[in-house]
Amino acid sequence: MDVTSPGADLVVAPGPGLRDGLVVPAADLLERFSRSSGPGGQGVNTTDSRVELVLDLTTTSALTDTQRERALRSLGGRYPDGRVTVVASEHRAQLRNRAAARQRLAGILREALAPPPPARRATKPTRGSQRRRLAGKQQRSEVKATRRRPGRDD
Repeated sequence: MDVTSPGADLVVAPGPGLRDGLVVPAADLLERFSRSSGPGGQGVNTTDSRVELVLDLTTTSALTDTQRERALRSLGGRYPDGRVTVVASEHRAQLRNRAAARQRLAGILREALAPPPPARRATKPTRGSQRRRLAGKQQRSEVKATRRRPGRDD
């Protein structure tokens, strides 16, 4: 099964932080359906095409303890209770919205589980770059000095 198969396990492809990929069991996912807002013709008030997909990071069996910790730390600002909620309502068909929500959730999980980038090592500017910077400032100063009105001592 791929990422977009509604009703099945959510499969996240291997990538940074997920060497073997990730499979979230369908039992850990909660799908809710409601009516989409906006235009849609005759079926807009009758079909529940809006999809809300919820994954509770604190209870899911798909994550190891280290992955859970990393995901909660990474997503803590957006989802303080540990429940990742994705809403999709851009398509008129519920099936396509379900696939879009699953794809978005997979992207969020992949991003949350990626290792942090290496810390930046501060370096000093080279002597040459310092000289060039000061020479440029001096040149700019001279250009501006030639634009000034001559004083009494000139």
